[in-house]
Amino acid sequence: MNQTAERYQQKLDQVVDYIYDNLEEDVRIDTLAEVACLSPYHWHRIYKSMRGETVANTIKRLRLQRAADRLANSDMPITDIASRSQYTTAESFNRAFKAEFNLPPAAYRERGSHAKFKRAMAENNPDGFEVEIIDFPETVCAAVPHTGSYMQIDQAMGKLFVQLQEHGLLNENTQMMALFLDDPELTETEALRSFACSPIDPTVSSPSTLETQTLQARQVAKLKYQGPYADMSQAYQWLYGVWLPQSGYAPADAPCIESYLNNHQQVAPTELLTNIMLPLGDEL
Repeated sequence: MNQTAERYQQKLDQVVDYIYDNLEEDVRIDTLAEVACLSPYHWHRIYKSMRGETVANTIKRLRLQRAADRLANSDMPITDIASRSQYTTAESFNRAFKAEFNLPPAAYRERGSHAKFKRAMAENNPDGFEVEIIDFPETVCAAVPHTGSYMQIDQAMGKLFVQLQEHGLLNENTQMMALFLDDPELTETEALRSFACSPIDPTVSSPSTLETQTLQARQVAKLKYQGPYADMSQAYQWLYGVWLPQSGYAPADAPCIESYLNNHQQVAPTELLTNIMLPLGDEL
């Protein structure tokens, strides 16, 4: 990556960090230009070219993603969720949310993809979803570290996307993955550690500016999940709390891996596909 491209990346990273820190505030485009220290006439074109979406789409997507998380995983009133998402009326929030998730907020809270996993947990049903035992090969990845909420791993994904693009490593076959190092039930949200990852050819020397992570070869339990990333915590709870205790397997001392089979720029959140891979040790 040349120095000019690196400086642009750093400026846009500052913008993304600012957006995440101020999702519940009025984020103005001219303010973001100041954060980026770039011309207000041109910076948003640079952002779209380097990030793959407009800054307005980024803000809207992240606000609705946070709203979906609160609907699926909390009892916060919908009116409060709408207000925190910077919608001035319930009607405008309902329209925007339904357009993104195919259900209005109240129906999503009851019938979103998280609801199926909640039912399977309530029924203690280990056969509610297909889990495949596969051999995961050793995989060398370009990686960007992230500290904080796992819901914000997208922050590191954007940075990794730009780095892959700048190093000529981005193409139609590029795979995006994430590695989660800590248990969110035991670790404070602000201290959670993860990596945005993308497999690279280990026989080709990678640029020195790219951090790498090597995922070890091992057996994993693969759960193919369909739905918004915001709902995925319920899938994890079912996998760990219902399937694993009745599977005959013990978990390995290794972090979970997520492999993303499509992306939010191509499909609706309800059509997102993710392989959740739980590393396994010996059978019990």
